[in-house]
Amino acid sequence: MSNQKSKYQQLFQQSSVWKSIFAMVIPALLTIIIMVFYNMADMFFIAQLGDTSKVASVSIISPVFSIIMALATMIGVGGSAMIAAAFGAGETEKARNLSSLCFYSAILLGIVTTFLLFLLQEPLLRLLGTKPDMWDDSRTYLLILSCGTVFMLISSAMGMLLRAEGAVKEGMYGNLAGTLTNIILDPLFILVFSWGVTGAAAATVIGNMVSTGYYIVYVKRHGSVISLAPDRALADPATIFPIAALGVPNAASTILSGFATSFANNMLAGHGTDALAAAAAAGKAGMLISMVQMGVCMGVQPLMAYNYGAKNLPRLTEVLKKTGFLTGCIGMGTMLLCFIFRHPIIGLFLKEEAVALMGERYMLFIMAGAPFLGLVYISTNFLQATKQATMAIIVSLLRQGLLLIPLLILMHGLWGFYGVAAAHMVADITAALIATILFLLQYGKIKEHIQ
Repeated sequence: MSNQKSKYQQLFQQSSVWKSIFAMVIPALLTIIIMVFYNMADMFFIAQLGDTSKVASVSIISPVFSIIMALATMIGVGGSAMIAAAFGAGETEKARNLSSLCFYSAILLGIVTTFLLFLLQEPLLRLLGTKPDMWDDSRTYLLILSCGTVFMLISSAMGMLLRAEGAVKEGMYGNLAGTLTNIILDPLFILVFSWGVTGAAAATVIGNMVSTGYYIVYVKRHGSVISLAPDRALADPATIFPIAALGVPNAASTILSGFATSFANNMLAGHGTDALAAAAAAGKAGMLISMVQMGVCMGVQPLMAYNYGAKNLPRLTEVLKKTGFLTGCIGMGTMLLCFIFRHPIIGLFLKEEAVALMGERYMLFIMAGAPFLGLVYISTNFLQATKQATMAIIVSLLRQGLLLIPLLILMHGLWGFYGVAAAHMVADITAALIATILFLLQYGKIKEHIQ
């Protein structure tokens, strides 16, 4: 265990910055790509049934999935930042206590969330804008996913926590195990057994169970800083509040994204089921661009937090510069790829030509603003790594709430269906500019304080 700990410390402290960044980013990026496939799998195989209503039924539940992921992100990102900072400051025992607290908090939140989803299923479906022809399928998908909430929370949070001790590859393996399980079971349950939406939801839950099992076994056998010992969780349970505060920006972004999606879906519902399906398919492509950039910045965040905790300003500065360059290149590259291959991408989800064309046009607006999201993500993760929860929350609230919601109302009123897509583009670009200003202000304060 001590050799493993030494290896991770060398990665954070002594390796060249590019080597450290790629060691953290490549597995994190692969994890994000795996998550994209994971997220797309249900919709892709449901689309093979040739029923646009079923595609819309699955996609309209995505805000609920976003809320579950937001809770996991709140624990995982906040915990990862605090664990890495404690690790950098040489406080290993504190890091172990924090990791155990995060694990058991994820279990408790999962149980509470499952109860609430069962209790509030009908008003929630109405709030999401579920149309009569989608009601049965949407309800089935929601209830089965609810049963797997605990596993979704644990698997997502643990994958992030492992990055705090440098075990990024192991975090990727857990995601890969769950995704492969889902991708194998989806066609079996949906197409072979003819379970439809029920099969899609069941495959997702089982995939998360597999990931959870992998992470628990890994930590028990090989964890160097991460611990699952129950007594460590009770060492200082009040620490969950600063952990949550640091994770709130990512959670708020995810929740607001789900809320904005629901808000937009209610607008799009007025244009018919085809419009809902077209926007959902285009949104998957936009999600690919944003999640890849998010993966880079989240992968590097423990490196930022560690060097901030160690007061190593030169290395922190170099990490920030090179991460910004890398994020910009990846953002532009994925945008160009999605633009060139937009027809086959949309064709994965929509088989009707007229609906697919709507999706391609909608996708052009989404892609135009997506490359700027790298600035939002690097700013958010830097602010979290330096324990500036309030400023990070402001950045998250801007993009998905304070900017997007009013823009959706305004632009939908002006341009209808495509105005919804344009609102996302304008919100992304504006949020990127404001995030960059807050980033520079905080960096200036740190530079003055450390020097």
